[in-house]
Amino acid sequence: MLVALVLAATACTPTQFQRWWTGRGNPPLAEPELSRAADGATRFWDEVIRRNRFGFEVSGIDAALAARMTPTSWRPGCPVSLSSLRYVRLTYVGFDGSEHTGELVVSASAVVPVVAAFRTMWNDRVPVERMQLVDDFGGSDDASMAANNTSAFNCRDAFGNPGAWSEHAYGRAIDINPVQNPYVGPGVITPAAGAAYLDRGDVRPGMLTSGSRGVTAFTSQGWGWGGAWSSAKDYQHVSSTGR
Repeated sequence: MLVALVLAATACTPTQFQRWWTGRGNPPLAEPELSRAADGATRFWDEVIRRNRFGFEVSGIDAALAARMTPTSWRPGCPVSLSSLRYVRLTYVGFDGSEHTGELVVSASAVVPVVAAFRTMWNDRVPVERMQLVDDFGGSDDASMAANNTSAFNCRDAFGNPGAWSEHAYGRAIDINPVQNPYVGPGVITPAAGAAYLDRGDVRPGMLTSGSRGVTAFTSQGWGWGGAWSSAKDYQHVSSTGR
């Protein structure tokens, strides 16, 4: 079960707020100030309750998950063992504004910063389209990106650098909302639907831009962002090494 604090949200009525307010030695509030104060209190506590609904759970790679990952995202010869990886389930806000539970596989060393970053994104309502293991797409990075899937571990080469392991192959990188945050290099835009988001000044939901809440959620954990690279721009990519 996800670790979450579930509380019942109730509206604070003007009468309740007045009782609380005067009970602390303050003079009674008159309308419309009283109703505005009660509404503000309701919105404040609703947000406190919502933030406390963020939940996560972490586990090792059990036999069932190992079978699911082999040979799509992991196979013998990969640079890390399954025992060095962790399966993380966590809550996120979808593009529909609803609350969802997603899944990632990351390096054991990445669990703490990843959970902290996604907690910040939850708090700031940074939306994520979907969050599934790349194995649901046959291990295909292209298919995962086309589906606008946020994913982490995948034992594959670095994009455009055959023979060199990607940071994803170590579980040290995450691609977030690839359609809104495409990889852009000389003559290359991937996924293809990302062409609609080349104007990074036209900020829309799910985009990671310089100084945005989605980017700072990770950079505050010491991670790097591919949108800050000097040549090709990998706007979807965050990693513990900056590569």
